[in-house]
Amino acid sequence: MLVEGYEFTDGDVSSTLAAGWALFDQLELHQPHDMVRLVEPHRRAAEAILEEVLAGSVADADGLPLVWAEWRAAMAALRTAGAFGPTVNGTVAGLFRSHGGVPKHPQPSLQIGLAGVDGDAQNDRGNHGRPWQAVCLWGTEVIDAFRADGHRLAPGLAGENITTTGIPWDRVVPGARLRTGDALLELSAYAVPCRKNAAWFTDGHFGLMHHRHGFVSRVYATVVRPGTVSLGDPVILEPPA
Repeated sequence: MLVEGYEFTDGDVSSTLAAGWALFDQLELHQPHDMVRLVEPHRRAAEAILEEVLAGSVADADGLPLVWAEWRAAMAALRTAGAFGPTVNGTVAGLFRSHGGVPKHPQPSLQIGLAGVDGDAQNDRGNHGRPWQAVCLWGTEVIDAFRADGHRLAPGLAGENITTTGIPWDRVVPGARLRTGDALLELSAYAVPCRKNAAWFTDGHFGLMHHRHGFVSRVYATVVRPGTVSLGDPVILEPPA
């Protein structure tokens, strides 16, 4: 089904609804109380729909557009209130894609559509590849910090499509927008690590890259405007309107 131009498979619909509570949790995670108050009316409206879906009184296909609209409206409310701070400029340090799994392989440029990176694929479509996971990003600053602790990470190994440099990673939070090349992205959720990343961590402790440990997680994005991104392109967090 289509929701605001985004294509959802039947599996995407049900799994996105199942993730609905967590998406709002992550949106509020690092926000002060006054900003959380802006999210809460949208969260309550979405949760009421989710409860009806769970009870079987609203069909998944009817519930998803309503939940999606409330979630995106909550992001817009935060953006209007200045929750994501001023513009910050960085650079594209790495671009990656694969036919599934990790690591992803270096590319000189990527074409990004509403469904994600052209030529990129996911082996586990139950947990990856939904429209709000169209692009995965990480920062060299986080990777370098892990390497300094002895982990053998490098850009692309953990499965991000775009590695940035120069963007403070504590500013890269769900709801913020980022422009890279011609593409405009809306950060949507933290990427929960899986055991396929154990090889890059000392003693296999891949859970260190989970967002519960602070600003260390990869971040997913929804594509607001498709475009091409190339190595060395500017990356603009919270670009001017």
